[in-house]
Amino acid sequence: MGAGTGAYEESYWRSLDDPHGFWLEAAGAISWTRPPTRAVDASGAPIVRWFPDGELNTAYNALDRHVEAGDGDRSALIYDSPVTGTGRTYSYAQLRDEVATFAGALASLGVGKGDRVIVYMPMVPEAVVAMLACARLGAIHSVVFGGFAPRELAARIEDAGPKVIVAASCGIEPTRVVEYKPIIDEALTIASHRPEHTVVLQRPQARAQLGEHDLDWTELTANAQPAGPVPVAATDPLYILYTSGTTGRPKGVVRDNGGHAVALAWTMRNVYDIGPGDVWWTASDVGWVVGHSYIVYAPLLVGATTVLYEGKPVGTPDAGAFWRVISEHGAKALFTAPTAIRAIKKVDPDAAELAKYPMDMFRTLFLAGERLDPETYHWAHEHLDVPVVDHWWQTETGWPIAANPRGLEPLPTKPGSATVPMPGWNVRILDAGGKELLPHEEGAIAIKLPLPPGALPTLWGDDQRYIDSYLKEYDGYYLTGDGGYIDDDGYIFVMGRTDDVINVAGHRLSTGSIEAVVAANPAVAECAVIGVHDALKGQLPRAFVVLKAGATVADDVLRDELVAAVRREIGPVAAFRDVAVVDALPKTRSGKILRRTMRGIADGRDEAVPSTIEDAAVLDALRPVLRGQEG
Repeated sequence: MGAGTGAYEESYWRSLDDPHGFWLEAAGAISWTRPPTRAVDASGAPIVRWFPDGELNTAYNALDRHVEAGDGDRSALIYDSPVTGTGRTYSYAQLRDEVATFAGALASLGVGKGDRVIVYMPMVPEAVVAMLACARLGAIHSVVFGGFAPRELAARIEDAGPKVIVAASCGIEPTRVVEYKPIIDEALTIASHRPEHTVVLQRPQARAQLGEHDLDWTELTANAQPAGPVPVAATDPLYILYTSGTTGRPKGVVRDNGGHAVALAWTMRNVYDIGPGDVWWTASDVGWVVGHSYIVYAPLLVGATTVLYEGKPVGTPDAGAFWRVISEHGAKALFTAPTAIRAIKKVDPDAAELAKYPMDMFRTLFLAGERLDPETYHWAHEHLDVPVVDHWWQTETGWPIAANPRGLEPLPTKPGSATVPMPGWNVRILDAGGKELLPHEEGAIAIKLPLPPGALPTLWGDDQRYIDSYLKEYDGYYLTGDGGYIDDDGYIFVMGRTDDVINVAGHRLSTGSIEAVVAANPAVAECAVIGVHDALKGQLPRAFVVLKAGATVADDVLRDELVAAVRREIGPVAAFRDVAVVDALPKTRSGKILRRTMRGIADGRDEAVPSTIEDAAVLDALRPVLRGQEG
């Protein structure tokens, strides 16, 4: 790779040249009921399985083994909730007991190995308890972000087929309370699959009305018998996490137990430099992959203390919220999305709030989830005076593809780069024909198979869709869907999505699903939704709409209708507000809308007119609208 000369180079090349030896050695950090003797099974290629003869329990590794080693009094989870004005610290022994009790409660409802449980909860400790309780039983959890609308929740219920839903009565935003039970009830009228029970954690801010199939969390657990950890095969699924599919149907990314535990434990020590007793804070949500990997599983696997924060970067109560949490709990590192830092910077550009809080323990700021712009990088570095580490990964990969391995061998940072590939990730830049490109030549970022442990082995119930979605474009490669280049030092520069999935404040959303909602309006003839650059959120969806002949609806009325429809069908997380009514959309002669060209113009690039365009005049007329110069 050319970056570093010591531990990183040695580890990286060993992982590619001797994956069996490298990953079996890494597996030594995990407690197994049956230790693996083989690292990888490629007999079903292109689908591969890691540690095929290993057996373990992930919840045991996250909790019980630390208690058994005499560390039961160590803090495992710090809950900090400025939106409710409450907080609590759980020791490893306390969290183990709560998880065992709730696992027993789920078992009393018939939940066992291989059953699915949907978790629809905000950032409360019980969300972590529910996830780990599923893992304890060998059940498969599927966490759905609490801000998702009924139709999105229904699609996940339909696909996962859960035996039980575990929910809270509400989520709490800075300006409002969001009741979850009506959303669940509506989702259940849409989905044909019927879970046997919904377990509801009643929060005082809005108690839910319970129906005949609903159970109160507190009442259910009051008499539950604690359940022990159930050993599962390393290749058995731990969870399903749904990510936006460009066809509108969500893709259920599967995470296995063994590869996941090994990879995450490796990253905590080698990428994040976090070990037993260190306080680690990931400011994300358990509904996203970052929350799964780095709020719940990875820090607990290595015996660290993880912070669970129910609040925002600004407004709960002010732009010093993050610095308070770091200072108060003695966090060694923070992992969040660039949009959070941009929000703080917008409200407090001179970082006056930062001066109020001693940050003696703080060592590193890790950022991921979207491209880190150089301006935000420099602002954070200047004011925090610690390394600001950009890194890059995806829901599908579960852990960083590219990062700066702070615990293994800290490398120089470069603004705009996610640094270098991590062990196991054989990253290549390919042109449209699959030819590998030279340094600094921009193309599709692909990963030579096999993917390392911890990456998705397949999609839930659909091996063929997994192959078609990720492995078909380039034979022998996983297609990341991102474009970029590698420089002469082996540093990776990720320039953005190559498909029509956009990244809003670190949340991946399908423009296709937003288009479907927009197109359903009776006045709309056709539409295109693209992600345009936004200084705060990274990208925002913008709709370009062609009206049906004879449609008389006013532009502002149509906009309000479309915004309300997207909020209802997709959820507020889409941050959809921008609608432009245009005479026509630019297309190829085969009828494909030129979304990539539109995106480039909207982001200020001087895009050439594609040779396949049907009518160049349409694009010329659209340019000022795309650049916000209409009127």
